Amino acid sequence: YQNLDQFMNFETLPGFRTFYPEDCFLRNYIFNIWRSSAHTYNFSEYDAPTLEPLELYKEKSGEEIVNQLFNFKDKGDRAVALRPEMTPSLARLVGAKAKSLKRPVKWFSIGEQFRYERPQKGRLRSFYQFNVDILGEAGVGADAELIACLVDTLRAFDLDFEDFKVRLSDRQLWILFLKHWNVGDEQMTPVLSIMDRMTRLKKDQLEIQLTSYFGESTAHFIDTVEELMAINSESALVNFFANLKLSESNKQLIDERLGDLASLTQLINSMEIGHYVSIDFSIVRGLAYYTGFVFEAFEARGEGRALAGGGRYDDLIDRLTSNAMEAVGFAMGDVTLLDLLESKGKLPNFSQKRDIMILFSEDEARSCALADAQFLRRSGMKIEYPLKHVSFSKQFKEANQRGVPFVLIYGNEEIQKGMVKLKDFQTGEECLIERNQTALLDKLKTLF
Repeated sequence: YQNLDQFMNFETLPGFRTFYPEDCFLRNYIFNIWRSSAHTYNFSEYDAPTLEPLELYKEKSGEEIVNQLFNFKDKGDRAVALRPEMTPSLARLVGAKAKSLKRPVKWFSIGEQFRYERPQKGRLRSFYQFNVDILGEAGVGADAELIACLVDTLRAFDLDFEDFKVRLSDRQLWILFLKHWNVGDEQMTPVLSIMDRMTRLKKDQLEIQLTSYFGESTAHFIDTVEELMAINSESALVNFFANLKLSESNKQLIDERLGDLASLTQLINSMEIGHYVSIDFSIVRGLAYYTGFVFEAFEARGEGRALAGGGRYDDLIDRLTSNAMEAVGFAMGDVTLLDLLESKGKLPNFSQKRDIMILFSEDEARSCALADAQFLRRSGMKIEYPLKHVSFSKQFKEANQRGVPFVLIYGNEEIQKGMVKLKDFQTGEECLIERNQTALLDKLKTLF
């Protein structure tokens, strides 16, 4: 660079983040809880390339997805894209070994995703995502397991039912409801997409978008949908469908699906997480590949974007790999989660302090101190010491500034006596410890 000013003018690209140590501390805090939660439920971790063939995403979501991707031609003239989500990569990985994998397959990943969209509150162009999936299990037990994992993951961040709620819906019931209104298969995806955005649309906009599908019945349809979306209990949902004038075949299918919902809610209640989960048919999940129960987690009062979302996608693996395998999963992003934790005062404090700082005087003391420092480090202790010789007073000042809780002092007097002085900076108390590495380690372990 010609000068420092030119270098300093380079800024982080819109929608991307720079992670200083305090930011990495929070990121790793989130990653550690995500990973621990997945391991508790016995999920195995996997990963996939950040750069994938563009066709992989077009096959899953259609040509319209291209405008939402960071995509380009590589030097081999291949059309590629930075991954916007993990599900297509997961489908490819599982599909390649579908016949040899023991079912159910329980996998999770933590990785960076990229989407070329307008940066805004809770949504960036680069973000990290926790993906948890169960494949090869058709029963509602898999759905319940994932909802429980989602709830317990959020609880691990010291969040409770006063902080978040999981809203549960069902794409199959939505489809059966729309078929009752004579929505054909080709119209199903666009109408469901409108339903997904319904609560964000003004009434006149909604009517304009739905008139081509429902004509003179549009206003009545909207009223009925608003009634459905206002339901928050299983019993009210049963009554809603009972009051519709359904065909016999449609009624049978709806009754069977309501039975599946009853089985799912029974499992959720047995797991003692029922107070975190509520019926909410305003949750539609606009993506076309969902085939069954869908769910999203939100801040308890409904503020902000969804914290997590997912559902069942039984047909996607077959469509992408020609190897049929049922699947259900959810994803949780770090951006909205960080926003929620900050708003609730749940973020841990970042501190650069080390557990122990070693201070020393002359060369002989330095040699003894470095030997002990390496032993303690190899034993799992966090140790720091001055990298160059400075006076004791400057070393103490540095330790105070860093907020070090304890210091080990290697002075000439202590070395001659075969001792080390331990000082507690929080209480001011001091004590002498025999300069024996095992004895020193045993003493320090009592402090932490």
